[in-house]
Amino acid sequence: MLFSLTSLVLIFTSHSLLCQASADINSRQILEIAIGGGAYPPYSPPDYSASLEPESPPPHQPPSSPPLPPLPPPPPQPSPQPPALPSFQVSGSLPPQLQKAVKVIQRFKTTIKYDPFGITKTWRGRICFDKTKYKGFICDTTISDNKIIVAAVNFNGFNFDGEPSKPLGLKNFIDGLSDSIVFHVNSNNFTGEVPLGITNVPSLFELDLSNNDLKGEFPEAVLKATNLTFLDLRFNKLTGCLPPKVFTLDLDVLYLNYNQFVGHIPKNLGNTPSLYLTLANNKFTGPIPKSIGQASNTLREILLLNNKLSGCLPYQIGKLEKVTVFNATKNQLTGPIPLSFGCLKSMNYLDLSRNKMYGTVPESLCKLRSLLELKLKFNYFTHVGPECRKLIANKKLDIKMNCILGLPFQRSPQECKAFFLKQSSCPKPSELNIVPCKIDASASTEESEPMEMASPHSYAALHKHRPSGYAKEP
Repeated sequence: MLFSLTSLVLIFTSHSLLCQASADINSRQILEIAIGGGAYPPYSPPDYSASLEPESPPPHQPPSSPPLPPLPPPPPQPSPQPPALPSFQVSGSLPPQLQKAVKVIQRFKTTIKYDPFGITKTWRGRICFDKTKYKGFICDTTISDNKIIVAAVNFNGFNFDGEPSKPLGLKNFIDGLSDSIVFHVNSNNFTGEVPLGITNVPSLFELDLSNNDLKGEFPEAVLKATNLTFLDLRFNKLTGCLPPKVFTLDLDVLYLNYNQFVGHIPKNLGNTPSLYLTLANNKFTGPIPKSIGQASNTLREILLLNNKLSGCLPYQIGKLEKVTVFNATKNQLTGPIPLSFGCLKSMNYLDLSRNKMYGTVPESLCKLRSLLELKLKFNYFTHVGPECRKLIANKKLDIKMNCILGLPFQRSPQECKAFFLKQSSCPKPSELNIVPCKIDASASTEESEPMEMASPHSYAALHKHRPSGYAKEP
């Protein structure tokens, strides 16, 4: 079945998150795809509906001799012949690259023993030329040589499975479809290793293996797939430490949530070029790396919730002036909120709830005009100023179950006293006062106009069956 790249966008985008193969990909664009493409456009004969204007008659002259008999009309011009079609369109054969793809698909088909929706029954006939065949595969043509290719795999929600003695694997399938640009298999039962052969798929930009049964450490093959811009491995059973090289991959989207990764988040976290980064629901320990501030030019949303992170928040978080979502709820973070958080001028949703944080909530944080939701509940904060109290009144700040006198729904005095008897201090408390920007002390949330904000993209990744894909920002 032939589709244009526009079709890929319509199929894979649920919240404006699909990689477009356009000029803004720059060096990543290894394979150009024809927009509105097809194999061979239907032949259009010339338009003969407009007749030629007759020539003007010559000036009148007396006849010098009898007129000659009229000449017979010229024979009709033969109808123009359409250009010769390739032999595979006439005879029913397929071009070599499609023959190869069909062999890979048919071999993979024999390993599928559970197909609840009957998808594989459509895997017959002429791939790319019959829209009722080969469901889950999307074709397109290249601009350079008008070659038809299997450009994308979309198995999202198919729930394929193999046999207990021979589980469903990716080897000889993903690496066999060497022309693939997009490979999405969310919500199936793939297991085993990601084959090293994916490095031989040069135009693979999007890889979604989420909600499968992948086990073992972070796939080494993925670290060598340097052309990826979208990587989704969430909802698997990956274990071990996260290799630092992950944050050197030139990714726009990195979803690793709901696995079993352990150890510290690599110190080079700030090297990531990702716009959307989700490490939630793992078993990470230790502090948030100070290098996070180095991602200030790219990072938009980061989810660290439901791990075992500890220590104080680094002031470098305040350098993330483009971040709109920061969620570190359900960890073991402690200490005050750094004053640098008043520099988070793009912040919409900030969640530090259910930690062991204490001190005064910075007024500069509560003055942020873009702030829509600030969650600090279930901590040990002791004071909020007038700007923060305005947010409480407007139901933008949730600070229940803290240690603030005069506010309802707080912890008991006994519980607060027990915490402060054994509280730990930050190793460099002076850094909490560093402010890496100029803050307008006179600004007030009352002066700001209501702002309409889009829902966070990364929160959708917390659900198993979220459709994959993304749209690269302009």
